[in-house]
Amino acid sequence: MYLIVQHTVGDYDAWKPAFDEHESVRVKYGCLGHTIYRDADKPHNLTIFTRWESRERAEEFAHDPSLAETMRRGGVTNEPRFTWVDEAETTSYAGRRAA
Repeated sequence: MYLIVQHTVGDYDAWKPAFDEHESVRVKYGCLGHTIYRDADKPHNLTIFTRWESRERAEEFAHDPSLAETMRRGGVTNEPRFTWVDEAETTSYAGRRAA
């Protein structure tokens, strides 16, 4: 189960340490890892893919009071958008040549 979180930060370099410090809380609730993407044209807009043991555990994490505090400390400037997705397919084109 994946949770995609999109939000805007005032300063990525200020946000990232707060995000990193909160890793132990994510792990406590069953987060298995993450990938962070920055908008190529607006680098303060972030998309974070997090992988979870279960949706229920991730929802428990979302209600942990430390999350709101960490987001405030990290300079999140808007209400995050959450999207749940299940992986349907992964394909790699590495090593393939165009015709």
